[in-house]
Amino acid sequence: MSTSPALDRLPLRTASGDYQVVIEAVQGSRNKLKYEPRHRTLQLHHVLPLGVSFPYDFGFLPGTLGADGDPLDALVLMDESVPPGVVVPCRLVGVIKAEQTGKKGKTRRNDRFLLVASGSHRFRHCKELEDIAADVLDEIERFFEFYNRQKGVDFHPLGREGARKAEALIQAGQRKSS
Repeated sequence: MSTSPALDRLPLRTASGDYQVVIEAVQGSRNKLKYEPRHRTLQLHHVLPLGVSFPYDFGFLPGTLGADGDPLDALVLMDESVPPGVVVPCRLVGVIKAEQTGKKGKTRRNDRFLLVASGSHRFRHCKELEDIAADVLDEIERFFEFYNRQKGVDFHPLGREGARKAEALIQAGQRKSS
């Protein structure tokens, strides 16, 4: 067995204060992988329909837990995609607050945190949620609505918040995982 730490047990933040995001789905890919902590592997979770792909790299914030029982979800804006399983240092810019209603009719919060890779050149100007064009945020929300509908889940955006409110939600997710 490997002596490297499990990806879900990494610290949420680096020594310099950046958030760490573990990538599970790559921009432009139809494959959604999911980290399996028991085996320390990424496993194929599902495949998006033909013609649909992830708009940006997507993953999770280690050391957190959402209402759905999984780590908090993170969408990372960066210059180039990285392979699944890579940990990307990021800065938090905001959150799309959302609810999901599953196949059994149970509704839970399942927010999408928006981060920018710390080393990004293309998105270096993005420091606040307002720095991301409103039409891009609309497209991201529509992607998650469609993506979840394909799984029989209703995804409903509740609103958008900046980094300060997003930080408070992440701290709550950290407390839940402890």
